[in-house]
Amino acid sequence: MMASSRSSSWVRVLSLLLFVALAHTANGADHLSAEYYVKTCPNAERIVSSVMANRVGGGRMAPAVLRLFFHDCFVNGCDASVLLDGPESEKDAEPNMSLTGFTVIDEIKAALERDCPATVSCADVLALASRDAVALLGGPTWNVPLGRKDSRFAADKEFTTQHLPSPNDNLGGLIKMFGDLGLDARDMTALSGAHTVGMSNCEHYRERVYGTSDTKYNIDPSFAEARRQMCPPQGSFGDAGKAPFDVQTPRKFDNAYYRDLIAHRGLLNSDQALYSGSGVDSLVVRYGADGDAFGRDFAKAMVKMGNIPPPMGMPTEVRLHCSKAN
Repeated sequence: MMASSRSSSWVRVLSLLLFVALAHTANGADHLSAEYYVKTCPNAERIVSSVMANRVGGGRMAPAVLRLFFHDCFVNGCDASVLLDGPESEKDAEPNMSLTGFTVIDEIKAALERDCPATVSCADVLALASRDAVALLGGPTWNVPLGRKDSRFAADKEFTTQHLPSPNDNLGGLIKMFGDLGLDARDMTALSGAHTVGMSNCEHYRERVYGTSDTKYNIDPSFAEARRQMCPPQGSFGDAGKAPFDVQTPRKFDNAYYRDLIAHRGLLNSDQALYSGSGVDSLVVRYGADGDAFGRDFAKAMVKMGNIPPPMGMPTEVRLHCSKAN
């Protein structure tokens, strides 16, 4: 009986020590480095890439993983809070209700836990997986600075919705939202090129194709008609009426998105806002003509976005399971 009691006490002590070792507080100045796991988990990037190649390939799940990283970083920084389940979950905010790819992240995390337990954060998994998603779709690759920590709490639904771009944002609203995160107009224009892959639901592009939005951007009539065939003027929520952002090469990460904008074939109002007689028109033209220039700027902007830290004082840790705090 005494031996059992001692054993239980040691288990509690070890659990407490593990919690203390994993827990941190965000200070806004954590040093990120591509070499962060060289000693503690040298196979980390290989494991992420292997699961991504086997589980995702160049299919529809790759854009979903990329979207997860964007939606995570825009709300309280890149802290994997978008992955948390619970009564107050960012997943329940309207812009996040169509997010998928969570099972891929869970599979990567499980593989990492087998190789190097309690070491690689879920936030770093998202950063690496999004880089690999782009590469698997034929896009650029880059060195990912690592060393992020996972927040213990998610933002509420209202805060989450307020801090994510809307399908009908105008250019001024987009510049301000990106600017509040330390991302300039060039970063914004390059990062928007992520819409060269992926799909959108009818409810998000309806206002554009029916001309009911306050933002009166030009739209190619034949493009609008084709989209109206898939999207009725009312109703059709959820996954109904899905359409590709880039109708030319919807599963290839290239610069066709910008050529679509120049042809007034942007699917969302917030897409076409980038080419609407404004200050970023010249960047759209450049990226549309030079895929390599787009790839370089996109990679730089992804690193910059990935460096957005959680707020000062936010309790953080290295989660053992990405969907729940330790």
